[in-house]
Amino acid sequence: MLVTHKSISIKGVNIFYREAGQPGNPTILLLHGFPSSSHMYRNLIPELMEEFHVVAPDYPGFGNSDQPEINEFEYTFSNYAILINEFVEQLNVEKFSIYVHDYGAPVGFRLACQHPERIQAIVTQNGNAYEEGLMSAWDPVRTYWENPTEENKNKIRFLLSSDFTKYQYTNGTRNPEHISPDAWNMDQFVLNRPGNDEIQLALQYDYRNNVKQYSNWQEFFRTYQPPTLAIWGKNDMFFGPEGALAFQRDLDDCEVHLLNTGHFPLEEELKTSATLIKQFLQARLS
Repeated sequence: MLVTHKSISIKGVNIFYREAGQPGNPTILLLHGFPSSSHMYRNLIPELMEEFHVVAPDYPGFGNSDQPEINEFEYTFSNYAILINEFVEQLNVEKFSIYVHDYGAPVGFRLACQHPERIQAIVTQNGNAYEEGLMSAWDPVRTYWENPTEENKNKIRFLLSSDFTKYQYTNGTRNPEHISPDAWNMDQFVLNRPGNDEIQLALQYDYRNNVKQYSNWQEFFRTYQPPTLAIWGKNDMFFGPEGALAFQRDLDDCEVHLLNTGHFPLEEELKTSATLIKQFLQARLS
């Protein structure tokens, strides 16, 4: 069984995606974070594809998807959710579980609120939905939300630098030498494309609207009670372990596992993550 690499046009934008497994098996939609792409799932997909149908798209401006000009495409999480909903419908996927990481959470939780009947389960790996999960690393971005001047905008440009991209992958890990530089180099290649910096800064500003949606997402959890697995890198500088534990407030069937690693747990805890995902989903989808 092989992983396939495909593209599909959604609203005139070519969306790249990785797909593997038999469509007759339960589907997992893998939604990536910043500053990554479906590349972050390159090792997880082979771990899951025997038992599941796995689909991992790149958002516009990320990975191998198109990067429309910022004045021609609305770079917001709400628009990403609309586009990924169209993507799911074009693939004729009626029911699925979502795996969300970082930026994948505001995309995936919007999908879930729009179509709760489609969501079979949630796997969140450092995909936040609670205010207490936001760490102090957000402070410069919060300042920009509150006062969106050019000066404050320029103060968060460091988030797009090669040094910081590497730092996101290595900070909080037990063994930084085990983290492949291919991960951050692939991300940085995209961040360095002409015009990508303004796209990323627009998304950083729009993230304030995700925080405003937290109460809606929590209401969705309480109302629809999707089985939820939180596998969290507890040393994440952006999303702390309190964000993982908070899911248990609203969900009756919620497993939380705090792993001794950083923001990208799959880089250091691939086998543990894959085993937990398979055990959790097989027990609830069989």
